[in-house]
Amino acid sequence: MTDLDPVVFVVDDDASVRDAVKRLIASVGLRVETFGSAHEFLNHKRPEAPGCLVLDVRLPDLGGLEFQRSLAEANIHIPIIFITGHGDIPMSVRAMKAGAVEFLTKPFRGQELLGAIQEAIAKDRVAWSERAEIKGLRARYGSLTVREREVLSLVVSGLLNKQIGAELGTSELTIKTHRGDVMQKMGAQSLAEVVKMFERLQPADRKQ
Repeated sequence: MTDLDPVVFVVDDDASVRDAVKRLIASVGLRVETFGSAHEFLNHKRPEAPGCLVLDVRLPDLGGLEFQRSLAEANIHIPIIFITGHGDIPMSVRAMKAGAVEFLTKPFRGQELLGAIQEAIAKDRVAWSERAEIKGLRARYGSLTVREREVLSLVVSGLLNKQIGAELGTSELTIKTHRGDVMQKMGAQSLAEVVKMFERLQPADRKQ
C-alpha cells in the first residue's frame, strides 16, 4: 500500500465494535485506523490520502453530531458514515442534512457498511483531487510577481496588451513579456485556460 491508498477511520468507544469493524474493512484490502474517542482522532496525524470516517453517534467526550459540526468548523473535510445503536429519525435527518454519507443502525449488515464506505471513498477521491488541484494552482499563482499579478488581473478582465500598458504606465512590449511569463508560470496554454484558473482562485488568494 502507498500513502495515497484510501484509509478508513473508525471512531467508537466500544473496543469490541472497533475490532469487528476493523476486521471487516481490512478483509476487503482497505487501510483502517481505529480510535476510542473524538479527541483521540483529532490528535492523530492523518495521512494525506482519500478516506472516510465511520463514526459512532454516542461518544464519551463529544457526541457524533457535535463532532461532525466541529470538523466542518475546523475545515476538515472527510465523508462520514454514522453507526449507532440508539438512532432515531430526527437524528439521522440532522446527520444527512449536514452531509453524512450514511446513517446505519446497529446491528447492521457488513455489506451495508462496506457499500457505504466505497461510496464515501469515491466521493472523497473527487474532493481530494479537487483540493490538490487548487493547492497547486495557489502555489503557481504565488510564484507570480506583484506586476505579473496585476497584468493577469487585467488580462482576465478582457483588456488588450496596449490597454494594459496604458493602465500600468508601461509599454505594450513589456506587457507582452509579462503576459508570456504569466502563462508559463501558471502552466496555461490559452487565454481561456488562464481565465478559468483565475476564476477558481478565491478572492482572498488573488490578493496575496
